[in-house]
Amino acid sequence: MPVSDACAAKGEEMSATLVLNATYEPLCVVPLRRAVVLVLAEKAHVVEAGETVMHSERMAITAPSVVRLSHYVRVPYRRDVPLTRRGVLDRDRHECAYCGARADTIDHVRPRSRGGQHVWTNVVAACARCNHRKGDRLLAEIGWHLPTAPAQPPATVAVVMGWAKREPAWEQYLTLDWTTASVAPAV
Repeated sequence: MPVSDACAAKGEEMSATLVLNATYEPLCVVPLRRAVVLVLAEKAHVVEAGETVMHSERMAITAPSVVRLSHYVRVPYRRDVPLTRRGVLDRDRHECAYCGARADTIDHVRPRSRGGQHVWTNVVAACARCNHRKGDRLLAEIGWHLPTAPAQPPATVAVVMGWAKREPAWEQYLTLDWTTASVAPAV
């Protein structure tokens, strides 16, 4: 039975695999089937194996969770990470920047009505209560402060932003400290 049919029978979604460059820089997230093809074609090596075992007529292979390409792939450029609600919530780990509760909205630190821009450095995750209390006021006017300044996430981490299910095995390969993160140099 093909993998997609087996997953559909169990009510599961096809899992995804994080692809790393030869330098361990995150490149993209691909479907599990594509990752297995890369490993079988010897274009990638399994770095972290998942729990699922995939069977064919002649072999069984443990489904990879993280693979590393055998040869370095030059990425021509890294464009800016698009600013999305989901991206802001992911960056701030779904925690309110003001009180630490579960965040479900985004807030402009300097309100747009007061000349604030819709950019990464002016947007934070916020709970509905704090967002409503702050309104269109500046932080100094209400005596609030941010524990850390908002920053644009690096392009290397943006490859997994927006994925509904992020595998725990991926975390060690992703730079999650937004203030000190940098793009890996080309080799």
